[in-house]
Amino acid sequence: MVAIEVPEVNYTDYSNRQLAAVPLAFLVLALAIIGGWVVATGAPANLGLEFTGGVELRVADEANGDVEQQIRTAFDREPDSVRTIPGDDVVVVTFQAAEDDPEGLANDLQDQAEAAGLTTTAVDQVSPSFASDTARTALFGVALAFLGMSVLVFALFRTFVPSIAVVASAFSDLVIPIATMNLLGIQMTLGTIAALLMIIGYSVDSDILLNDSVLRRTGEFYESVSRAMRTGVTMTLTSIAAMVVMAVVASVFGVGLLRDIGIILSVGLCADLMNTYLLNVSLLRWYKFEGVAR
Repeated sequence: MVAIEVPEVNYTDYSNRQLAAVPLAFLVLALAIIGGWVVATGAPANLGLEFTGGVELRVADEANGDVEQQIRTAFDREPDSVRTIPGDDVVVVTFQAAEDDPEGLANDLQDQAEAAGLTTTAVDQVSPSFASDTARTALFGVALAFLGMSVLVFALFRTFVPSIAVVASAFSDLVIPIATMNLLGIQMTLGTIAALLMIIGYSVDSDILLNDSVLRRTGEFYESVSRAMRTGVTMTLTSIAAMVVMAVVASVFGVGLLRDIGIILSVGLCADLMNTYLLNVSLLRWYKFEGVAR
């Protein structure tokens, strides 16, 4: 079993502003990217079929070598995405819902595919109204999870600065992966929503560990931070390694959802390391040495 050695950080070499500057810069950049996406597309992220509605066709890849080119010329409208699943020899063709879509769109697209000599193995259709309800439910779930986490944190510590440090770190841990999803072209689906909910859990875990070590256990401030880091950093690095391996293996076998979840969690956990041991530590140090004194 390989032990992970966590390097000691001499926090006395850096002011609180210096510690907070890097995570805050990443947060501002991520918010700017998401804001740009809202202006350009009307949504904070690239929404998947579950949240927009539309039709998904699974077309057999019969090793003709040009199936993707056939797909792009087979229909009377341009597909929104065409992706290959190597392990299943299937090409997934997605058409997102539009305002002027006919009621029998799925049948029309299937007929067009077969007329072009393509073999469809499955057809899925999601109505725009159902997709809208799904999007609202997913947004409510994320908001409820974040609100519940915030209430629990305030109930645990009952002081404003340590509690807001945890909440701010968790917020940044959510925002940075969403911005990264936009840059990498990863769609917001029910699967990626689950990954974001997992990030909330990971974030709170490491932040509460740090706050509890500093505020409730005996020992000098930097000793308490170092003690929390030994456990928290080891735990987070182990999770990052597992997520990276999952993303790589899923990419090799063409399992897009697991690849996306692995990427999102890897980015979120890296953001959590930065926010916990830079932003959170700076706020806790200010609270312990300046805030309490006032």
